[in-house]
Amino acid sequence: MKRRNFINWVGLGGIASSLPVAIAACSSQTTPVSKNWETVGTSAELDKTDQLLAKNSPAGPVLVVGTSKAANLTAVNPTCTHAGCTVGWKAQTKKFVCPCHDSEFGIDGKVQKGPATEALKTYAVKIEGNSVVVKAS
Repeated sequence: MKRRNFINWVGLGGIASSLPVAIAACSSQTTPVSKNWETVGTSAELDKTDQLLAKNSPAGPVLVVGTSKAANLTAVNPTCTHAGCTVGWKAQTKKFVCPCHDSEFGIDGKVQKGPATEALKTYAVKIEGNSVVVKAS
């Protein structure tokens, strides 16, 4: 191969390899600001009963407690770690309670009363606009 042909091929390769970058820069699509955050419901749904259960959310089953105006929302996976039943939030005692075997979990998801021995999985949660979103990790 002649030197001139080699240089032409290298130049053409450089132009071709930068083409995807140029196309991406001109694209009108934007990356969402909240990476790894998934919508589980609306703030209106949460405010109706001060809790929101999303059994089939993109993050998995999620139970959010609190109100959209509160700074301290809590979100847990409501699947009991003992027998797999769905726990419910008892606002009067501020506990998650399993209806199958009466395991109790604190607001932080930690076991307060067995037979469950493992804590509920917790999620970071916040309000974005009118949506309740959790961080899917």
